[in-house]
Amino acid sequence: MPSKCQVSKKSLFLAKFSHFPTPSHGKVTFFKFHLHMQTILSILNKTTDFLQKHGVPNAKLDSQLLLSHGLGLKRMDLFLNFDRPLSEPELAKLRPMVTRRAKREPLQHIIGSVSFRGHEIKCDKRALVPRHETELILDILMEKGKLENVLDIGTGSGAIAIAVALELNAKVFATDISEEALELAKENVALHGLESEISLIHSDLLSALPSDVKFDALLANLPYIPLSDAVKLQPEVLDGDPHLALFGGDDGLELIRKLLNTCTAHLKPSAPVILEIANGQEKILQSENFINLKLTEIRKDYNEQVRFITFTITE
Repeated sequence: MPSKCQVSKKSLFLAKFSHFPTPSHGKVTFFKFHLHMQTILSILNKTTDFLQKHGVPNAKLDSQLLLSHGLGLKRMDLFLNFDRPLSEPELAKLRPMVTRRAKREPLQHIIGSVSFRGHEIKCDKRALVPRHETELILDILMEKGKLENVLDIGTGSGAIAIAVALELNAKVFATDISEEALELAKENVALHGLESEISLIHSDLLSALPSDVKFDALLANLPYIPLSDAVKLQPEVLDGDPHLALFGGDDGLELIRKLLNTCTAHLKPSAPVILEIANGQEKILQSENFINLKLTEIRKDYNEQVRFITFTITE
């Protein structure tokens, strides 16, 4: 029979960690009871430690975002209220969120949305999570002058189309081969009240586009990851994003080549074709020829990695 001293030490240990998720038999679980007061700061620190132990990238930032979302606070308010005690209902709301992140579910799926150029975009497994780097495609487009209508191929969540409609006041035709992605895009378009500005079309690249409409510009963030790079992807990407939106064949350029060889019939003279690609793929595309197109620009992202390539109609 354990001594009173041993029982006391065990009780103190359980009290210290009763609020906190812990791995058990390879799975992420939570203790079900709470024995003493916890503050925003203590939960932030322990959640960060826990996520780090489970290999979560940017664990500190993710902990802050999870708590701010779960508590309904702005991120800055967390820092201004470090000593605020958390109630058991608040802890009960946070526990499953932290558990999901520790299992490497994308943060954006847990929170339910992401900011894309300041516009809220709903996120879930139906489409690729919009990336921060992709926002630069709008900056490139804005340099092209006044645009009346824009084509967005592979729209996914609709993030690019929504940003174009809101920031350039242009009409957008947005296509995707995935009906599930288009359903998500439809929800996001409705969220911003852009039903009259954005037309969503179920299409394999350009196949279902109206033949009598010519566009001022074409944007596309198509799948460009080579199949062999699947083993290099983080679980959040490989298990969280649809594979249809990730992989572009052996060298990642299968769909991009198909688009470049068929797009000019839908574009006005001198219309730019702006594509997101992976660093290094620009060298492959520079060595190839595409019907009535010339390569006019290569642009890097925030990390000084090649991210965008622009072609222009030559006829």
